[in-house]
Amino acid sequence: MCGAGGFIGGHLVADLLKQGKADIRAVDLKPFDQWYQRFPNVENLQLDLQDMAACEQATRGATIVYNLAADMGGMGFIENNRALCMLSVLINTHLLMAARKFAVQRYFYASSACVYAADKQTSPDVVALKEGDAYPAMPEDGYGWEKLFSERMCRHFREDFGLITRAARYHNVYGPHGTYDGGREKAPAAICRKVIQAKLSGRHEIEIWGDGNQTRSFMYIDDCLKGTQAILASDILEPINLGSSELVTINGLVDIIEEIAAVKLKRTYDLKAPRGVNGRNSDNTLIKKYLGWEPGIRLREGLEKTYGWIYDKISKSR
Repeated sequence: MCGAGGFIGGHLVADLLKQGKADIRAVDLKPFDQWYQRFPNVENLQLDLQDMAACEQATRGATIVYNLAADMGGMGFIENNRALCMLSVLINTHLLMAARKFAVQRYFYASSACVYAADKQTSPDVVALKEGDAYPAMPEDGYGWEKLFSERMCRHFREDFGLITRAARYHNVYGPHGTYDGGREKAPAAICRKVIQAKLSGRHEIEIWGDGNQTRSFMYIDDCLKGTQAILASDILEPINLGSSELVTINGLVDIIEEIAAVKLKRTYDLKAPRGVNGRNSDNTLIKKYLGWEPGIRLREGLEKTYGWIYDKISKSR
C-alpha cells in the first residue's frame, strides 16, 4: 500500500485488515507520527517513493500494489504547487518499473477527476463528465497533467509488458481521519472546520473561496474503498470514474454543514482565492455498466460523520 500514511491509504489498510487480509506492507514518505492511521500488525515503512531503490524495496515480494502516493491537497495547494505535484510522476513511473521487475500480479493507480478537460467544466450547470472527456487533453495544470500522464504510463506498461493495471479517477473523496487544516484540506473538511471554529468562538462568520456557486460532487470514503477494490479486481482496462453523482454548490455544502452544526453564519466571499473549475460532476454510466454499482452514500450522511470527527479533534485541541 503506497501512500498508506495518507487519508485514503490509511482507510484502505484498515479495511483490508477488517477483511482478514494478512501480509500487508504500508509505505509512506511521512514520519510515522504524521500518518493519519497506522497499524502495528502490518509492515510499516517510511520511504521516499520518488526514488527507484525505495520503490523496489516497497514492491519486492508483493502480489498487489495500490499506488495512492502523491504530493497533493485541496485546490489551495495544487494551484500553488504545480511543480511539486508534477514530481509525483516519479512515484508512479518507478513503482511501475519495480512492479514489472518483481512480477506483481495487479497494480492499482489512483487518478483524479482533475484529468478532465477544462473547457468541459466552465459552467456550474456542468454536464457530468464521461471518461472520454479527458481528451483532447487540457487537464488541471500541474496536478491534472501528472495524473493523465501516469494513466498513460499504466496503459503502456499493460500493453507492452503485460502488467495488469487498473486506474480510477477519484472525485473529491472525504471523510474522517483526513486533513482539515494546514492548507492541503479539501472543501468538505475545510468548511466543517470553519463552521466548527465559528460556532466555538461565537464569531458567527465564514469566508468562502470564490462566489460559492461552483458545483462539485463529493464521495464518502466508504464508497471509495468499495469502488477501488472492485475496480482492481475487475476486467476494466481503461481509467474509470469513481465518484458520487450527487451535485452540490459550495454554498449548498455550507448550508448542509450549518444544518448539522445547528448554526447560521454570515458569509463573506474571497473572489481572489483558488476556486478551481466552475463545475464538475461524475458520469457513472460506465461504472454501473461494469460493476452494477455506483457510489451511493448521501452527502448529508457522510458530512455528519465527517463533521463529528473534526468537531471532536478541534474541541479537544481547545
